[in-house]
Parts: sequence; C-alpha cells; structure tokens
Amino acid sequence: MILRGNVVDVERGEVYPGEVVFEAGRIKEVRRRRASYSRYLLPALVDAHIHIESSMLTPSRFAEVAVAHGTVAVVADPHEIANVLGVAGVEYMLRDASQVPLKFYFTAPSCVPAAPFESAGARLGAEEVAALLARDEVVALGEVMNFPGVVAGEPEVMAKLSAARRLGKPIDGHCPGLRGEALRRYVEAGISTEHECTSLEEAEEKAELGMKIMLREGSSARNLKALARFRGEAFLVSDDLHASDLLRGHVNRLLRRAVEEGIDELEAVRMVSLYPARHYRLNVGLLRPGDPADVVVVSDLRSFSCEECYIEGKLVARRGRTLFEASPPEGENTVRASLKSPEDFRVRAKKARPKVRVMVLIPGEIVTREEVVELPGREIEAVPERDILKLAVVERYGGERVGVALVKGFGMRRGAIAASIAHDSHNIIAVGAGDEELAEAVNQVIRMHGGIAVVAGGEVRASLALPIAGLMSPLSAGEVAAALERVNSAARELGCSLEAPVMALSFLALPVIPKLKLTPRGLFDAERFEFVELEV
Repeated sequence: MILRGNVVDVERGEVYPGEVVFEAGRIKEVRRRRASYSRYLLPALVDAHIHIESSMLTPSRFAEVAVAHGTVAVVADPHEIANVLGVAGVEYMLRDASQVPLKFYFTAPSCVPAAPFESAGARLGAEEVAALLARDEVVALGEVMNFPGVVAGEPEVMAKLSAARRLGKPIDGHCPGLRGEALRRYVEAGISTEHECTSLEEAEEKAELGMKIMLREGSSARNLKALARFRGEAFLVSDDLHASDLLRGHVNRLLRRAVEEGIDELEAVRMVSLYPARHYRLNVGLLRPGDPADVVVVSDLRSFSCEECYIEGKLVARRGRTLFEASPPEGENTVRASLKSPEDFRVRAKKARPKVRVMVLIPGEIVTREEVVELPGREIEAVPERDILKLAVVERYGGERVGVALVKGFGMRRGAIAASIAHDSHNIIAVGAGDEELAEAVNQVIRMHGGIAVVAGGEVRASLALPIAGLMSPLSAGEVAAALERVNSAARELGCSLEAPVMALSFLALPVIPKLKLTPRGLFDAERFEFVELEV
C-alpha cells in the first residue's frame, strides 16, 4: 500500500511531499518525492485525556464516530463507570473497546470514590488499582483528584502512586488552583500531567515544576483560548465531550481550534501525536519505518478535515464514513433509589429571613463561585425570578440521603431537569423551580434505570435513557445526540440559558472542584475541603 501527500514529520519538524509505504500493518518506508500534493499525511492522532462515559456512548459507539474524524487512539480514564461499578465497570469498557479498531488505552482510576466522604457505588483500594496498572491496556494512573491527600501524604493515596512508579507508568494530575509549596509537594509525589489549568500563569508555574500541561477544549470546560500562548510540551485534550460535539469533530477539531488560536500547525500536530505517544509509551504510528501503519489523511492544516484514516494498515474510515459497526454488550441496572416525594426536597430555615449560600455557575467553566443571598420566609425555596433554583443530589445506590442547595445561572423559570450523571459518584442530580418538579424529574430517572429527564407541568417533556451504569446508551452517536438535543430544547423552553445544561449540571456534584459543590451529604466547600451549612 502506498499513500502519497505532504508528509507531516513531527520528529524532524518538517513537512515535505512524499509517500508512505506499508505492508502487513507496518510502515515499510517513507520516501520524499518531487511532486505537488494538496492533501497531508499525519501520524496517529491521539486524545490524551478523555472520559468516554461523558459522551454517553459506549467505547465502541464512540469509536464509530471518532475514527471518521481521524482519531487513531485515546487515553481514556474510566473513573466514571468505576465509581458506579468498580473493577467490573472498567472490565466492561475494556471488553466493549476490544471489538473496534480504534486504539483504546486506559488509565487506572485513582480516586474511587473521588473523596472519602462521597456516596459512590464502589471503592477501588490500592490493591485493586495496582492490579489494573499491571495490565497492558492500562498505561497510567488516572488523574489524582485527591490532591489534599497527596499533600498530606495519606497512606492509601501514596500506595497507589507507589504502585504506578514501581511499574514505570505515568501519573496523571488534577489539582485546580493549587499553587506554591502545596503544588511543589504534589508534583514531587511523581504526578506528571495537569488538565485543570484555567490561566496562563497557573500553567507556567506547574510546567516549571515539571508537569506536562494539557490544553483542554471539551463540551463544558474550554481553556484553550486562555492557554494558547503557553510555550512548552503540551497536549490537546477533550476531557469531556458530548455526542453532539463528537459528531462535529474530535482530535481534528482540537487541531482546528489550536491553529485558530495562533498555535503553529506542526506544533499542534505534535500535541496530539508525538508528545502523548512518548509520554504514555503508546503503540501508535508516527510515520516512521517500523511503526504501526497509522496514517491520517487530511485535506489541509487548517480545517484538518479527514479524508481517510488507516489504523495498522487497515482503512477504517473514508470521507466521514466509518467502515465498521459496533455492537455494545448490555449493562446492568445500577439505579436502586426509592421514588421521592416533594417533602424529600423541602428545607426549613432557622431564621425568618435567612441568608443562604448560593452556588453560582461560571460560563464555560466547571468551577463555581459562592454568593450569599437573603430569602423571604422560613422555607428555603427556589426564586426563579431571581434565577435562584433549587439543586438536589439523591443517593442512587440504595441509600436515602438527599442533599439540597441553591444554584444560580441556569435561567429556568419553571420545571426541572434530572440526570443520573453527577461527577464523580453519579448519584441522581436535579435542578428545578419547585419541589414538585424536582420529585417528578428524579422519579422519571429512577423509572428509566438511569438517564436524563426534563419535566414541567406534571409531564415529561423530554428524556434519554442511559441503561448502562446510568451513564451510557447502547444507541449510536446520532441517536444519542438527537435525544440530547430534544432534552436541551425542552430545557430552553423552560427558560434555561445554558448551551449544555446537562453537562453543566453534572459537575455540580464534584466536590474536588472549587468552589461550592453538592453531595447527598450536603453542601461542600472544595477550597476549605469541608462541608458547610446552607444557611449562613
């Protein structure tokens, strides 16, 4: 097999007209030619940090779309399903991924649950994590979100880091806002990457200590614009990507955005090929003799529109059409919550005109800020006309706890949205204008054995069932995206002003991201790393 075009050589740092010769799945020769070509031959394109579950697709369904955009490999952290099902959840991801040509590499989830006070469906201790790390498909220890535990030297956290170092596998980081001496101690523990930087100053400080910086551009968190002037070895990553966004592009979209923000085309390609392949020791082709014949043919180095994608010498996609089909295995029902009543969401204030903490969304970010507001009356209720809604997190693994708080930024004037996607423990999370609506939305999710529901006026306006761990659908990306658009459209009809309301909602239960977050146990301040009262 011979492919001709402008060869993008990420090792030598040059682009030249040439041809790539391969046979038996490996590159035999790369030759220069005296010719003129309009198309470009790229090495394997890699998304170095993504949570497949956040697309609401199984790995095989994800692959059906990703390869059409030229993606050859991903480094996936399965900590979402691990928080629901533990090792069995990781095994599900490995089993489903094995049936498609896309190269799936996984990390061993390091924080299941994300924090010791979480109400998750499973727990991965140091022994389970070490066993996962020993597997060939597992290339790193997944993002270490419990950065206070690292800084404090907690024994179990350190045992997981030690297992990764012993096996010579990298350790991914997650330490938003961590600076100074605490950051230095975190990095010295062996943690080598960071994808949570939101400012250039933060990225530069972490890079100076030796961390590889990931420039993130996903469906909810988009930091590429703020970090585009970063100079140093970096990766372009998605982190979280909805099916509808995946249909519009994947790694090629990251490349397109990077070039739009002024990053050199060749350096951008390195960020999704050479750098992650070298860091994680991935078996992906870099257009060198002897490499796997992983070749991505694109129309140009600005749009990065994929014309053909070859994985180990096999044509797997051509002009937007994938040349294989997925067949995901069934999953088990993990939603074991009892049906709720409006009383479960009622909160009585201690004072006549209480001052309460309100979680405030920041557009395009997964961090929140805190605002204190005064409410009338003795009931702590939503005030939709002031954009103050009630937020609830309901245990779904057999417990009965319900955490309640207030949130600002959704813009809804009526109704409610509920979902069984609530990072990272994935209890049922809901936002609504009243207790009756909250109860109905939560109960619809329970009846579907997991999923998303929008309700108003006593009826379900839109829904999407997610029967696989309450996180994923066995349907195709197109079908999931269409259902999610119906959900978003129904939310907009209720007044919601957010582009991706479900994604934004899902992060409001993650207590390792500042500032305020909500768990079934109550309101949590991620900066103080402790629970706080709703009423001030």
